[in-house]
Amino acid sequence: MKVCIVGGSGFIGSRLIKNIVESHSVVNIDKSQSSKFPEITYIGDIRNNEQFEDRLKDQDIVVLLAAEHRDDVSPKSLYYDVNVDATQNVLDAMDKHGVKNIIFTSSVAVYGLNKVNPDENHAIDPFNDYGKSKYQAEEVLRAWYNKDSNSRSLNIIRPTVVFGEENRGNVYNLLKQIATGKFLRIGHGQNKKSMAYVGNIIAFIEYLIDNVAEGTNEVYNYIDKPDLSMNELVSVVEKSMRKKVPSIRIPYSIGMLGGYCFDFLATVTGKKLPISSVRVKKFCATTQFDARKVHSSGFKAPFTLEEGLDSTLKSEFLGEQINEKVLV
Repeated sequence: MKVCIVGGSGFIGSRLIKNIVESHSVVNIDKSQSSKFPEITYIGDIRNNEQFEDRLKDQDIVVLLAAEHRDDVSPKSLYYDVNVDATQNVLDAMDKHGVKNIIFTSSVAVYGLNKVNPDENHAIDPFNDYGKSKYQAEEVLRAWYNKDSNSRSLNIIRPTVVFGEENRGNVYNLLKQIATGKFLRIGHGQNKKSMAYVGNIIAFIEYLIDNVAEGTNEVYNYIDKPDLSMNELVSVVEKSMRKKVPSIRIPYSIGMLGGYCFDFLATVTGKKLPISSVRVKKFCATTQFDARKVHSSGFKAPFTLEEGLDSTLKSEFLGEQINEKVLV
């Protein structure tokens, strides 16, 4: 397969390229250079067709990872410029060169917060612009597919929050706080937090590449089960790090008040701060999703959730070697 990865210079893309570069012909299009695969990376902003569209010539499949996803993107119009309009640009470039297969990473953010274990058919109710823009991108993709459903294939993955070695996102920050004993527990700690290990996400994308088929139009939630409560996550960290993790618990109302204070400071100073009301709300929300479809699709995740957490914790905070299974 000739695989074009759009947005492959980041955390997930770099790991995906490493996994498939020896078994497939791979090119990467990104607005940033890849530190690990510069020889197959072409610089281009997908908001501008002229910068990238000819790189799709002769490709068999596109894996679209590029997105604006941070909580503090400004202006908010960037969510729609990149996540929606640029998705249409990629589809236009695919049509120009006769590329008929695409894998798109969306997000469980399309369901909103505090839903009861939503599956792929659950009502859409995003609470932020990221979730709204991701669902709008899905609609653009479905419209493209429906124009030639017999010969095209569309696979949409809605991952929950992804973590893993060398990532510096929200889960890393949470694990760091717990592992270093600087964890401030907000609320009762019984809220379930769904997570996905990067080694499993890239394995599933590879599975979809290897099993591409005309006429496919599928949506998959991706979550590594079982879901852990915040209290259970602390216990996993304690087991992996072999130490007792001290924690202080404060009521949810006080946590949100602190978040609003940080929002005000961020507005006044113009700085991006590590705490906000949105992050407190997400921290205390239940983010639990149904993943039966993906785990009954024939795909077998190479890692358990606890193995992924253990490998990440030991690599990041104890300096131990990354599990070799991740790298093959």
